[in-house]
Amino acid sequence: MFGLGTTEMLIILVLVMVVFGAGKLPQVGSALGQGLRDFKKGMREEDAPVLEDKSEL
Repeated sequence: MFGLGTTEMLIILVLVMVVFGAGKLPQVGSALGQGLRDFKKGMREEDAPVLEDKSEL
């Protein structure tokens, strides 16, 4: 995943826990997931009119 090994992933996880704290980690994960879902939804909605316009040609 993104060229990161197990060691790098563990280091990132520890840094995130230090910065946000273990108590806020679920909230941070939830907000990140919601942001990704909204981004993907926006990308799909943005592509839909383009695909419809091509069918008219």
